[in-house]
Amino acid sequence: MPTTLDLWHVYLLSTVLVLALVLIIVLLTVMLRGAGKSKQLTNEPAKPEIKVVEKIVEVEKIVQAPAPKPVVLKEATADAALQLLGLLQKEARFIDFIKEDISTYADADIGIAARVVHEGCNKVINEYFSLDTLRTEQEGSKITLEKGFNASEVRLTGNIVGEAPFTGTLIHKGWQVSDIRLPKLTQGHNAKIIAATEVEL
Repeated sequence: MPTTLDLWHVYLLSTVLVLALVLIIVLLTVMLRGAGKSKQLTNEPAKPEIKVVEKIVEVEKIVQAPAPKPVVLKEATADAALQLLGLLQKEARFIDFIKEDISTYADADIGIAARVVHEGCNKVINEYFSLDTLRTEQEGSKITLEKGFNASEVRLTGNIVGEAPFTGTLIHKGWQVSDIRLPKLTQGHNAKIIAATEVEL
């Protein structure tokens, strides 16, 4: 067991926290955007379609076509994000760790706790998600982004001048989720309960 909090433990702890928070924020953002778009689409009245029909006597008559049925989109819920938080709590005690005041603990104790959180978070990610890198090149190598590159997959930094093609150094390969295997929720399950209260009798 480590007795001091060295640079390696600090790196592990910060990596775990950053990855978990980024994943939670991404899931919540996607769900909130979906909910906003669906509300906007269902509340927006459909514009009637106007048709002009010409008769033989050269008289124009405007006929109002029946209004199309509004498109009803399924409203996104936060159940998946809450479910992920529950799994991270179950396997890594993630919420307990985040909400704990670690300023009173010794560096060695924090290092041991970070190892437990890291192992648990890693288990959840590997079991319920398939992750792939967006780029196959080695980090630190030179790459060229041709005109029309996918801006949602690439974030440009540094001195951005002119238009593509751009040549630069690959700092991070990026991650994308290729498969999600979250367990199905039973009817009536309250996903807001991240961890049930424990009472020992």
